[in-house]
Amino acid sequence: MYLSRLQLNPNTREVWRTHLGNPYRIHQMVMHGFPDDTRREKAQALHRLEIRHNTPVLLVQSALEPDWSTINLDYLTPPDPFDAQLNPAVKPVTLSLQASQVLNFRLCANPTIKKVRRYENGERRHSNRVPLLRENEQIEWLQKQAEAGGFTVLRVTVSQAQQQKIWKGKGITPITLYTVQFDGYLRVEEPDKLQEAVLTGIGPSKAFGCGLLSLAPV
Repeated sequence: MYLSRLQLNPNTREVWRTHLGNPYRIHQMVMHGFPDDTRREKAQALHRLEIRHNTPVLLVQSALEPDWSTINLDYLTPPDPFDAQLNPAVKPVTLSLQASQVLNFRLCANPTIKKVRRYENGERRHSNRVPLLRENEQIEWLQKQAEAGGFTVLRVTVSQAQQQKIWKGKGITPITLYTVQFDGYLRVEEPDKLQEAVLTGIGPSKAFGCGLLSLAPV
């Protein structure tokens, strides 16, 4: 597994106007790190956009080693001669999880439920996802994901609730994406399940910056 960090340049008009305001453009940027014929699911690419000290930082986790040489350098913060950190930076990561281990976690997610729709004759139609807007419902959603993912949520705070529009092109109806950020502590119950949850992501909208479960020692 590989973890990349790309520090984006907020002073570049293209980044600010078209990328930061459109999760689809961020998805396209992420996929530039992989061969053209690689689908997100094959690369197991997950990402999350964070703002750190007024600088947008794009975190990308993937099963394939990315190549960021095709990224437009104008999209990245200029190199700092007094900063030894690379931009983009890539490092291999090995998960070492043990039962009963307590870890910090962060997750940007799209907590939703599927609502069944039916025709007038009662025949089932395609279901659609309905966002959960209340904090207690969002936490309940997370707890269900935790049960399936082999961990227990010990403490959690919910923040940064926002609604975004995903514009894929002119003339195409935009998709509305509702996201929240979960931060807290978890306890590992089943290491194999949790490892799979980290690799594949949690919840829907993984292509648009949701689902990346970041873990760190307490």
